[in-house]
Amino acid sequence: MHLHRAGPGIHGEAKRMNDTTNQEQKYKATWKLDSTHPERSEPMREALREVIDPEIGLNIIDLGLVRDVELVDDHAQVTMILTTPFCPYGPAMLESTRKKAEEYFEQPTTIEMGMQNWDFSMMEEGTGGDWGLY
Repeated sequence: MHLHRAGPGIHGEAKRMNDTTNQEQKYKATWKLDSTHPERSEPMREALREVIDPEIGLNIIDLGLVRDVELVDDHAQVTMILTTPFCPYGPAMLESTRKKAEEYFEQPTTIEMGMQNWDFSMMEEGTGGDWGLY
């Protein structure tokens, strides 16, 4: 597994198109992939939704742990943070994320660890509401 440290995380909103209603919806994290390969952003988010934080029971997209995804030459690069710096499931989630991205893109993928601290406001709208988290 290749891990790299990245600088401050990505903030902002990304837009996605809902195929059935053609209505814009917003994401809290903007990925480079959103502008360079917009047709691949939503399927990538759906693929990464299969990676679950076992301690919290929510997927890494809804938790806002994936801060950036980009295609660089002959590989994909995913920037990710964890809910806590010493998350006991961190190594397994990072490897699951790398494998899922590699499956989707069909090319080598590296994971960069973002330096940003996670907080509840990074969760996608409606996530954790039933638990009173946000």
